[in-house]
Amino acid sequence: MPRQRSDDTSPGDARQPYSDTGGPQARHAQTHDVRREELTNPTGPEPRDDSFDDDLGTLEAPGALGGHVDESIPATDDKRVQARLGDVLSPDEMARLTVLERGADLEQGGVYLDLEDAARGPFKAIGGKSTERRGRYVAKRDIDHELWGRLAGDREPEIERPAAAAQADG
Repeated sequence: MPRQRSDDTSPGDARQPYSDTGGPQARHAQTHDVRREELTNPTGPEPRDDSFDDDLGTLEAPGALGGHVDESIPATDDKRVQARLGDVLSPDEMARLTVLERGADLEQGGVYLDLEDAARGPFKAIGGKSTERRGRYVAKRDIDHELWGRLAGDREPEIERPAAAAQADG
């Protein structure tokens, strides 16, 4: 930066450079509480505690497909589903829909919809339950969000209860 001439009478002549007070850091220290600022500034991400993850159980292998890929069939192969939903869903949507095979085990906490009893709405499965002989079940995690919305609407899933508990409540 060139030095200003001595005959220059502009207000900038009276300014002192930071070097008089120790540079920008010293000036900052005069106007701020530096110690408190260091304590309150973020230092990066918190260290990750993996102890809770161990309690949840094993994770699936990377790249493994979740859901019922091996236990489901395309809806286009099921004539009862085609008869029930053929006028509701387009051929493209019908091709994207997969229906669980009979006897497939339902995942505990998984959300399902029985196409044979769609008025009942979606439900969360309890452990040890499998698809019934007459039902046509669709798993929420196996189809896209838009198609699930067309089938189940915006209804919240109810928790499936064992038959004995349902009789005791009613």
